[in-house]
Amino acid sequence: MVKAIIFDLDDTLLWDKKSVETAFHVTCQFAATQVQLDPLQLEEAVRLEATELYASYETYEFTKMIGINPFEGLWGTFDDEGEQFLKMKEIVPTYRRDAWTNGLLRMGIDNVELGQQLADYFPEARKAHPFIYEETFQVLDRLKDHYQLILLTNGSPKLQHTKLEISSEIAPYFEHIVISGAFGKGKPDPSIFQFVLDEAGIQADDAMMVGDNLMTDILGASRVGIRSVWINRELKQPIKDIQPTYEITNLEELLPILKDLKTEVPQ
Repeated sequence: MVKAIIFDLDDTLLWDKKSVETAFHVTCQFAATQVQLDPLQLEEAVRLEATELYASYETYEFTKMIGINPFEGLWGTFDDEGEQFLKMKEIVPTYRRDAWTNGLLRMGIDNVELGQQLADYFPEARKAHPFIYEETFQVLDRLKDHYQLILLTNGSPKLQHTKLEISSEIAPYFEHIVISGAFGKGKPDPSIFQFVLDEAGIQADDAMMVGDNLMTDILGASRVGIRSVWINRELKQPIKDIQPTYEITNLEELLPILKDLKTEVPQ
């Protein structure tokens, strides 16, 4: 019987991808008011520059392990404990400026001042546009009195808490919130899943993991024997050898699965 449901945060409950896309759109539209350029081309150029730059830093392997992507680096402050986070905090101001300045350069615009201006603009645009899937609260409301709800998210503690602060209705649903950057390893490492089980006082058979990422949420859950639900809203192709227990396209489809498992779901 399922006693606890472990939810991923980004692109499972929060629509992080849309928030990032909107922040890019707003920032690039602002750039177009300053100089003549195509906002969509600038977004593409900055995404490429950010990805390349991010992979060039000594912190890259750490960010991969913890689960912090290049676009989070464009707005996170990384005021977190630990040597690697201290290095990230030192790197990110230059990283942001260079990502935007080099993006402009790709379009033939040499303007460091504007690059800095856009680097400062993007974090505010991202914080101003939190998006939550429309079914998120309906499902959490149905589950909260019947299961122990746990949030397990990869990332910087400061950044993930910022996301929860600007979407403040989410956190109160959860008895435990576990963030990879605070734990020291990220999904799919089995140790963070075992830590969640220990914190919740349950066995693997008592838990269910719900997440959008096969390589982190689903693979990690499988490594410790937790049944998993892959929420595949974008109809992505499966990955060989990573098999979720269930696959859904909307969080509401979780409810009949739980009912079939003969657990308590209100009607």
